[in-house]
Amino acid sequence: MATRCSSGWARQAATNRIARSVLIVISGLPSTGKSTLADRVAAALVAPVLSVDPIESAILRATIPRSFETGLAAYLVAETIADAHLAHGGTAIIDAVSSVEFSKQMWRDVAVRRAVPLRVIECVCTNETVHRERLARRNRGMAFDEPTWADIERRRAEYVPWRESVLVVDAMEPVEANARRAMEWIRTVAQ
Repeated sequence: MATRCSSGWARQAATNRIARSVLIVISGLPSTGKSTLADRVAAALVAPVLSVDPIESAILRATIPRSFETGLAAYLVAETIADAHLAHGGTAIIDAVSSVEFSKQMWRDVAVRRAVPLRVIECVCTNETVHRERLARRNRGMAFDEPTWADIERRRAEYVPWRESVLVVDAMEPVEANARRAMEWIRTVAQ
């Protein structure tokens, strides 16, 4: 089977390799830059992003009505794939709000089960006007409506802080700066 790979990409991938498997969770409210950051980290590490929203969208495309259970199923699918990937020595990146203790504990349990470090990166947007604008422009083509500002406020109210060390990145900073900080944070446990 032939694969296409530029020598520049191969050199960058070799440079960015980390010495051990890591479970990376990129968490935060909607429209704070989680997916963008996850994609940058994934490209640097050549690791999969397990993003809960597209997984739930796929479930809904199977004509299953949206409910609490479809959201939970999306988290469980991401957990199962991350667990399998970590079992084979890979690194996995989770892209999910993970606002409640249940979801946070799910990621902790996977890391413990696979004896890998857990690195949590929490995305925020400290400027409410910009956050609202980002949300208003959002159209990812999912099989469900994008959240409203009222939805964001409900999620914020239920948001439980992480117990472990967390790198907080602000969407008001340049994406590349946040990606560099994230890679430095990940490398502190992966060497």
